[in-house]
Amino acid sequence: MAPKSKEKPRPSPSSAQPPPPIEDLFTSINKHIQRSEFEQAAKVADQVLSIVPGDEDALMCKVVALIKADNIDDALSTIQSSQRIAVDFGYFKAYCLYRQNKLDKALDSLRSQEKNSTTMLLESQILYRSGKMDACVDVYQKLQKSKIDSLEINLVASLILAGRASEVQGTMDALRIKPSSSFEMAYNAACSLIERNKYTDAEELLLAARRIGQETLMEDNFAEDDIEIELAPIAVQLAYVRQLLGHSQDALEAYTDVINRNLADESSLAVAVNNLVALKGSKDVSDSLRKLDRLKEKDAQCFQLSHGLEKLSSSQRLTIYANRVLLLLHANRMDQARELVAALPDMFTDSVVPVLLQAAVFVRENKTGKAEELLGQFAEKFPEKSRAVLLARAQGAAAAGHPQIAAESLSKIPDIQHMPATIATLVSLKERAGDIDGAAAVLDSAVKWWSNAMTENNKLDIIMQEAAAFKLRHGREEDAAHLYEELVKRNGSMEALVGLVSTVARVDVAKAEAYEKQLKPLPGLKGIKVDNLEKTSGAKHVEGTHVGLTEMQEEVKTKEKPKRKRKRKPRYPKGFDPANPGPPPDPERWLPRRERSSYRPKRKDKRAAQVRGSQGAVVREKSETASGTNSNTSNSKSSQATSSKGATQNAPADQSKPSSKSSRKKSRN
Repeated sequence: MAPKSKEKPRPSPSSAQPPPPIEDLFTSINKHIQRSEFEQAAKVADQVLSIVPGDEDALMCKVVALIKADNIDDALSTIQSSQRIAVDFGYFKAYCLYRQNKLDKALDSLRSQEKNSTTMLLESQILYRSGKMDACVDVYQKLQKSKIDSLEINLVASLILAGRASEVQGTMDALRIKPSSSFEMAYNAACSLIERNKYTDAEELLLAARRIGQETLMEDNFAEDDIEIELAPIAVQLAYVRQLLGHSQDALEAYTDVINRNLADESSLAVAVNNLVALKGSKDVSDSLRKLDRLKEKDAQCFQLSHGLEKLSSSQRLTIYANRVLLLLHANRMDQARELVAALPDMFTDSVVPVLLQAAVFVRENKTGKAEELLGQFAEKFPEKSRAVLLARAQGAAAAGHPQIAAESLSKIPDIQHMPATIATLVSLKERAGDIDGAAAVLDSAVKWWSNAMTENNKLDIIMQEAAAFKLRHGREEDAAHLYEELVKRNGSMEALVGLVSTVARVDVAKAEAYEKQLKPLPGLKGIKVDNLEKTSGAKHVEGTHVGLTEMQEEVKTKEKPKRKRKRKPRYPKGFDPANPGPPPDPERWLPRRERSSYRPKRKDKRAAQVRGSQGAVVREKSETASGTNSNTSNSKSSQATSSKGATQNAPADQSKPSSKSSRKKSRN
């Protein structure tokens, strides 16, 4: 048998097809990037790295291509895996962390980078999303010398969100920019007018922004749907302005149209949904919750806004979450409300709204004590943020009937102690708590503060008047008289003079008479002698006056035209012929049966008393029957008597049923 010939070994792919030159691979990467084929460019960069591991240019191309392809996680993992290579990916790492909404880590990564226009622009975007608007404005102002597109638009937007809308017009004048230069600038300028409560001017500017945007985008050959998507923020803001102007129905229709057409970016759609929910309030809570579910991340178990809404400002996202919690409370979904509220403090660390929402959940569960404790602890831990928290604690405690805790909370807010509304509230709370001395101390402190205050609208006279009335009401006549006397000396108030006279008369009659002389005499009292008036027994009833009044009332009645009563045709039951009505109904039809004239009670059955025997038996005399009855006969009689008695007792109960039905019929008629 001939030996088998050995098979030739197959060549390996690497030996059969040598790798393409690296120059060609980089050329391919460049072509893919120019065609916006970023995923293909990343794959070719992997081919280069398989040939030359650690190639700096290939790594840079791969990271940039992955970022352009929105594969942020892959780009960040590539950067972290190449830490051994001496390539500075700090800027790209900061950008990836910014896209993942890890803003603090992004700023830390950016601090190691050199300050230039590129890094400063990324820093401004991170600060903008973090809600640190003042720092963002500072960065934009430093970048004004750099020629960066849309820098002025971002600067104006930052000023508005920083609460500096009043500076927008001056900034635009300094930069020599008009609102009509672009529809974005017109939109931002309108937002600044909204912040300044100039709603009509803002509406006109928004209409101009929509017109400019339509013309600009049509010149750039945008499709109609794309134009509507680009101008969706203007449409939503127009609806918001109309809502502020009181045109609620127009605003509701505009929000609904934006939501139903679904031709808007995610941020504008979220704002439209939130504003519609806020406009509807507690009406149709289930529908509002379903609309908010459209903004939820699909894979999240608890309610969480989708990643596409990261462009919203921190305050906007917090507003959506807060409205969600309030709707859950209205729908009595306490478990979902507790779960969502527990996650908010970690998401919004700089805001007091999460702790206020937690307190609202406690109050809804009738756990006011826990709400007061939570708010009190937060106020002690963060005194710089305690104003809104203490006000909420005071309101909740007052509503729960805890006036002492409410007064204590208000007393911890120093900058409102002198306000008349705060003074009145504190006095009322302390009075309810029985702390009269504390209430008087509040009024004394307020009088002292306003005595030294150098303000145009001085409230000293009002507060002194109320303080005097309070002290007079609680038996402190001397203090009240002192306050009234100061008021008279200050402005000669006639009301204070009356109060002074009536108050001093209880303590010092001579002093009261001295002040009484300053009162103006009433007209028509010169001919009346007080001594003679005191001797009379009082006012007498004058018959003529009463008769005259009665006659005058009768004359008025006769002069009044009699009202004509409308004659209405009688309505008959169906099938009733008024010409042939038939026999009249029984007038006693609604009375109980025993009260009717035709009622006859049932006769007692006398046959039970007869003694029956066998056929042919002789009837004995009554005396013999009474003496000679056996036990069986007596038992039968007793049983018959018992059954008869039971029937008699049940009769009224049976007869009471028709009476209750008849009473229901009467009430219906």
